[in-house]
Amino acid sequence: MRPFSIKAKLGSLVVISVFITTGLLMVALRTETELRFITVFSMIATLLITQFVAHGLTAPLDEMNTVAKGISHGDYTRRVSGADRRDELGDLASTINRMADDLEAEDRHRKELIANVSHELRTPIAALRAVLENVVDGVSPADPETMLTALRQTERLGRLTETLLDLSRLDNGVVPLRSRRFEVWPYLSGVLKEANLASSQRGPISGSGHHTRTDVHLHLDVSPPELTAHADAERLHQVVANLIDNAVKHSPPHGRVTVRARRGIGPESLDLEVQDEGPGIPEQERHRVFERFNRGTAQYPHGPGSDGGTGLGLAIARWAVDLHGGRIGVAESARGCLIRVTLPGAPRPRH
Repeated sequence: MRPFSIKAKLGSLVVISVFITTGLLMVALRTETELRFITVFSMIATLLITQFVAHGLTAPLDEMNTVAKGISHGDYTRRVSGADRRDELGDLASTINRMADDLEAEDRHRKELIANVSHELRTPIAALRAVLENVVDGVSPADPETMLTALRQTERLGRLTETLLDLSRLDNGVVPLRSRRFEVWPYLSGVLKEANLASSQRGPISGSGHHTRTDVHLHLDVSPPELTAHADAERLHQVVANLIDNAVKHSPPHGRVTVRARRGIGPESLDLEVQDEGPGIPEQERHRVFERFNRGTAQYPHGPGSDGGTGLGLAIARWAVDLHGGRIGVAESARGCLIRVTLPGAPRPRH
C-alpha cells in the first residue's frame, strides 16, 4: 500500500480518532472530568478531522465530475488539476486528462479531415460544373475534347473516393491479407510500367493520388535478379504506387526515381527503397509525412504537370505496411528523399 494512498489516509484517520478518544478518556480519569464532556470533545475533534480529510477527497471528485460532464458535451479543453497527487485520485486525474487530450486530438483530426476532404472535392466538382455549364449555355461545343475534360474530373472524384474508402477499410481492420510468394523483378517491373502508362494516358489534368509527369525517368534495381518475397501483392502495389507517385511529384524536371529491392533478414523478407532527386524532407518533418493530408511545407511541387495531391498516398502506404507487420520511414540520403520499407516475409512455422 502506498504511503499517500486513500486507504492509508483513511487508516490514519481511524488511528488518530482512536488516539484522541483514548487520550481524552485518560485525561478524564486523572482529572475526574465528567465522561459526557469527554465524549462531546472527542466527537467534535473527530468530526473536524474527518471533515478536513473528506474535503481533501471529495473536492477533486467534484472537479472531475464537472470536467467529465464537459467532455460528454464536447468540451475537450478543460483539464483536471491535481494530477501530481501521490494517491489514487492523482492517478484518476492523470487518466482523465490523457483521455481529454486524446479526444481533443481526435476531434481536431475529424474537423481537419472534413475540411480537407471538402477542399479536395470542391476543385474537381467546380471544374466539372464549369465544363457542363459551358456546354449547356452553348459556350463550348459538346465535342470529344470537352467531354474528355469532364471525364477526367469525374475520374479524379472517383480516385479520391476510392482512396478514402481504402483508408476507412484499413482503419476498421476489414482488409484481410492474402500473402503469397512472388518474384520481385517482374512484379515491380509491372508496377513501374503501369505508372508510366497511367501518366501518359491521363494527360495534363491532375488526378488525386496519381502523378501526371512524363518527364521523370523510373529506374528499377533488383538484386539478385531472382529475388522472391512473401507479401500481399495487392497491398504492396498500393505501397509502391503511392511511393512512386510521391517521388515523381517532387522530382525536378527530367529527374530520376529509383526503386530498389533487396533481400531482407528473414526468409522471403523484402527491403524496398524509393529514392528521388527532389529537395528532400527536412528532418523535423519526417515523422509527419505519413500523416493524412500532410503535404509538407513546399507549396509547389517541382516540375510541370505536378500537383500537391491529397496527402493521402503516404498514409495509405504506411497502413498497408503496418498490415504486413513491417516498417516504413524516411532514411538518410545525400540527395533527394529516400523512403525505406521493410517487410517481414513468410511467417515462421510453429513447432
